[in-house]
Amino acid sequence: METILIIEDDPSMLRGLKDNFEQRGFTVLTADDGEKGLAAALEAKPDLIVLDIMLPKVNGYEICRLVRQEKLAMPIIMLTAKGEESDVVLGLNLGADDYVTKPFGIKELLARANAFLRRKREGRKTVLTFGGFTLDTTACTLSRDGNIVKLTPKEYRLLCCLAENPGRAMTRDTLLNHVWGYNCFVTPRSVDRCVTTLRNKIEPDPHNPQYLLTVRNFGYKFDMHDE
Repeated sequence: METILIIEDDPSMLRGLKDNFEQRGFTVLTADDGEKGLAAALEAKPDLIVLDIMLPKVNGYEICRLVRQEKLAMPIIMLTAKGEESDVVLGLNLGADDYVTKPFGIKELLARANAFLRRKREGRKTVLTFGGFTLDTTACTLSRDGNIVKLTPKEYRLLCCLAENPGRAMTRDTLLNHVWGYNCFVTPRSVDRCVTTLRNKIEPDPHNPQYLLTVRNFGYKFDMHDE
C-alpha cells in the first residue's frame, strides 16, 4: 500500500484531500505546517508528497529543497495559489515534479498523482520471494507454496514495509508512521505486538526468527534469508 504525505495548512482542504486519497486505498499522512511536514517527509519517506507552497514555519520551497538535499526521490506535486510563471519555475528548479494551481479539480490532482505512482511502480519489484513464501504487492497477497496466508491489513503493511527494504534496520517510529499513520495516537508497543503476530504466521520458529529480526534498542529489519 502506497503512502501519500499531504502538507497543507488549510484544514478543509487538508481533510478533503486526505479523504479522497484514502477512498482510493492509499495510506495518508498529513501535516498542517511546514515544520511538521518536513519532519514527516524525512522520517516516513512517503511514496508521494502533495505540498502547499505557502505554509507557516517552513515554506514549500524550502521543504522541497531539503527533501532533495537528503537524496529522497519521491515525486512532489506542489499546490500553489500563485499563477506567476516565476513561482512555478522556482518550485520545479528546487526539485518539484509537477504543480497544480488553486483552485483545482480533485480528479486532476488524483490523475497526476496516479501517473507518477504508476511510473514508480513499473520500476519497482512487485513480487518478493523468501523461503516458500511469495509476497505479491500488486495483488496485495502473501502465499506459501501456492496457499494464501491470511494477514490483517496492518500485518500486511508491516511485512511490505520491511520486505521492500531488506537488510535495512527500521525504527519502531518509522514503522508506526508507515503502518498506522503519522497522526495515529498509538505507541511503539503496537509495532512489537504486530511483529509478534506476524512472526507466528511466517516464521518456522517464532522464538528464533529467520526473517523478522529484532535490532536491539532500535527496531526491526527483514532478512530474505537466501541460502
